[in-house]
Amino acid sequence: MAQQDDLLKKVISHSKEYGFVFPSSEIYDGLSAAYDYGQLGVELKNNIKEYWWTAMVKMQENIVGLDASIFMHPTTWKASGHVDAFNDPLIDNKDSKKRYRADVLIEDHIAKIDAKIQKDVDKAAKRFGDAFDEAEFRSTNPNVTRRQGEIDQIEARFKKAMDDEDLADVKALIEDLGIACPESGSKNWTDVRQFNLMFKTELGAVSGDSGVIYLRPETAQGIFVNFLNVQKSGRMKVPFGIAQIGKAFRNEIIARQFIFRMREFEQMEMQFFVKPGTQMQWYEYWKDFRIKWHQALGIPAENYKFHDHLKLAHYADAASDIEFNFPMGFKELEGIHSRTDFDLARHEEFSGKKLQYFDPEENRSYVPYVIETSIGLDRMFLAVLSSSYTEEQVDEKSERTVLRIPPCLAPVKVAVLPLLKKDGLPEKAREILKSLQAEFYCQYDEKDAIGRRYRRQDAIGTPYCITIDHDTLEDGMVTIRERDTMTQERVKIEEVASIVRGRVKYPVA
Repeated sequence: MAQQDDLLKKVISHSKEYGFVFPSSEIYDGLSAAYDYGQLGVELKNNIKEYWWTAMVKMQENIVGLDASIFMHPTTWKASGHVDAFNDPLIDNKDSKKRYRADVLIEDHIAKIDAKIQKDVDKAAKRFGDAFDEAEFRSTNPNVTRRQGEIDQIEARFKKAMDDEDLADVKALIEDLGIACPESGSKNWTDVRQFNLMFKTELGAVSGDSGVIYLRPETAQGIFVNFLNVQKSGRMKVPFGIAQIGKAFRNEIIARQFIFRMREFEQMEMQFFVKPGTQMQWYEYWKDFRIKWHQALGIPAENYKFHDHLKLAHYADAASDIEFNFPMGFKELEGIHSRTDFDLARHEEFSGKKLQYFDPEENRSYVPYVIETSIGLDRMFLAVLSSSYTEEQVDEKSERTVLRIPPCLAPVKVAVLPLLKKDGLPEKAREILKSLQAEFYCQYDEKDAIGRRYRRQDAIGTPYCITIDHDTLEDGMVTIRERDTMTQERVKIEEVASIVRGRVKYPVA
């Protein structure tokens, strides 16, 4: 755990030093859980968006995009259930005066048990090598089965307590597990109570309840209320999807762990409308599609795992998270949910407008069911950054810090570096830079020794450096240096763009 905390601290420090993420309003001592994306952070963020949009919209025949308003009619949130049911279980520690989500405390306790299981699995895998059967080991090893039994009992009790809205038993579970306040080590807890997460504001000059609206806590409802607009104007046939990238706002009890949990965040969501009765088929399809999208980036597969929900949301008949091994351990990165017909049916009820699809093949109308894929853009940013951060020994005398960001997502794709600031090398370098800038985000750097410049580009994750030397003026060739292996090759100037293009293109999931 200490090693993981250390990694998060290094990532936070590195992010600020190199212009990825800054604390918001820092000159005024900052604002809790609010961050600004710097000059390189905004490029990485945009590249993640483009990778998602390419896979979810551009490469699909039956998915289109939308950009809905952040402000929506307040009845939207009554219909969706957010006014009455969008709550988190809140608990305070009486000694430290710190506030926590009760479910997160329990999840963190489970994660510690799971880490012990994983430690036993890793030791056995190392001992038995290729002959190791992980599934058999997990089902037969006494320590593993005992600990897994503990986890199952905790999860079952917590699920029952939440289903029954028995907050007293949630507190009792925390006490029975001996969970202590991470800040003070105290086990002196208040009762658990529910806390609504929506931000309220007022529309225009109107004051009082009639003017109260909410900052949207998710982007999905903007898709649902536009279901018929998109379906009719686009002549869409079920099954079809609507995708959206946008800001959402939640008054989180505990916003912490850098950009992992914030009160203002960005989501990449797709709602896929299907014929009732086919939802489980499409649920499995999108689970498979989305995990392949993640794995196509080349981040090691062991960093991902599925976690099926024990307590389903009020709208779902199936739900699973893709969890990622963040510096804080495995946490939710993306959710895939089968939302049934809850959303459209509720909006139909509250609006009095018919929100149904006429199926010409069956000659009948019905309210479609919905499969949702929802990924936090900020969490994806942190997943990429934390898994890419590497400190390594180059040789006996030097080491380097490198961000092994997947080349397709790297903020800067190419750095153009003249070997010297004289003899016509800068002029030739800028000529090459200009030929690349229309297609790639590039940097030009002529200050300091070439080795030091390479290290600067390694630290921001630039996959390719183009070095222009005296031979370039004679033979029309440059040196391409690859970030991860530090290998170098001589290529013709006219081949540079096509080489880089082939190496930084988005993978197909």
